[in-house]
Amino acid sequence: MNKSAFACAGLTVVAGFFVNQAPAADRPPLPSGPQTDGLYRKVILDSDRQINGQWADTVKDPMELAVAADGRVFYAQRDGIIKMWKPETKTTVVIARIPVFEGLEEGMLGLTLDPNFAQNGWIYLNHSLPETTKDARGKAGIIRVSRYTLAGDSLDLNSEKKILDTAVQREECCHVGGSLAFDSQGDLYVSVGDNTNPFASDGYAPIDERPGRSPWDAQKSAANPNDLRGKINRIHPQPNGTYTIPEGNLYPPGTPGTRPEIYVMGCRNPFRISIDKKTGYLYWGEVGPDAGGPNPSRGPAGFDEVNQARQAGFFGWPYFIADNKAYVKYDFVTRVSGTPFNPFHPVNHSPNNTGAKDLPPAQPAFIYYTYGPSTKFPAVNAGGGRTAMAGPVCYFDPNLKSEHKLPKEFDHTLFIYEWSRNWIIAVHLDAGDHIAKMERFCDHMTFKRPMDMELGPDGCLYLIEFGTAWGNNLDSQIVRIEYIGPQS
Repeated sequence: MNKSAFACAGLTVVAGFFVNQAPAADRPPLPSGPQTDGLYRKVILDSDRQINGQWADTVKDPMELAVAADGRVFYAQRDGIIKMWKPETKTTVVIARIPVFEGLEEGMLGLTLDPNFAQNGWIYLNHSLPETTKDARGKAGIIRVSRYTLAGDSLDLNSEKKILDTAVQREECCHVGGSLAFDSQGDLYVSVGDNTNPFASDGYAPIDERPGRSPWDAQKSAANPNDLRGKINRIHPQPNGTYTIPEGNLYPPGTPGTRPEIYVMGCRNPFRISIDKKTGYLYWGEVGPDAGGPNPSRGPAGFDEVNQARQAGFFGWPYFIADNKAYVKYDFVTRVSGTPFNPFHPVNHSPNNTGAKDLPPAQPAFIYYTYGPSTKFPAVNAGGGRTAMAGPVCYFDPNLKSEHKLPKEFDHTLFIYEWSRNWIIAVHLDAGDHIAKMERFCDHMTFKRPMDMELGPDGCLYLIEFGTAWGNNLDSQIVRIEYIGPQS
């Protein structure tokens, strides 16, 4: 994945590193590399299969998954196909085919289940509407969160409730985010990328304020309090399809030049998010820019981040990165650098900003790393690209009857993972929810580009493995990681 976001299946030129091609269509795409590690094993729930004697990409660009209390696993493909794995038959069925726009990293982006799914059958989807329109700035579209009702083995498409629309520009790539997650209060979190082209800023902050260059200016979105892009938004869905604003969002309703849905702003591409159901803390992986090193006239090297939000806030982009390392104000006309931005009092003076100019103080990242080796967080070191993602927080439940739940050693542990570096890390948290220890999880097990991770009701980790290449893979998998040791 290009550090700018999830790469479109059609991309052929990739900055930063290369990946192997998928296996030939006449060879079975058996899992390569170890599928076990000591007392852990990987159970394949769904994978690419044969059609008429030829191996085919039947698990096509899987994006996000959710696990129901009864063991059913739901996952969304980028092409708009929604699937359900049934534990009683160990088979997968297509429950919906929803038209989506698949260009510019868009598509069917996210999926989650209602907290009361067992009673109401509600499934939430985050998807790009297929229609591309024109506005004053050019081609435009909508990314919509909708709710559907599951009826048997199908989504009732007539049951759709249109909940939240985010307007996006479709003149240029990149960054759409798309992850969905509920907290314990029934609040729905929706991640949206900055919808900004990063490829004309030399790997530094895309803050091009020249006329006609709005798609290259992240100040229009991530640093704009009046825009839902470059944010993690939080709403409370109502049964009739409307929503209310939870207390504690960044801007109270009625604040001039702001949107009350915003919980976190200053995001570049918050691709995968999770909520600690006990503390309510929000975690997300922030896919960072490409600069290979710092430049005094432009700013710091590119970093990926894992963030922790204990409350609403501004997390810096495009003015700051990592532990609030500041970018430098840069004139794209004269190519003259100004002064570094001030993390204590950031101000958005861009002509593309439609909202309030004065922003909250910037918050530093929880974990951050660049291309080179990290001395502060050595567990992340693996070389190659960077694509940080945040998974669930595990709490050991001695009363949960499950043969294969994670053991007690992972009590109060955040799992993070990497699409480019192919690792999973257990971030053990202390009593104050700070980092106590970071260590590789199942370091001898092979993971092929982990795309999404959830903790199931059985206490097992569920994982999407995207596959070897950027697209057209024959080795994509939906898996469950089981502990086979003694339960304490």
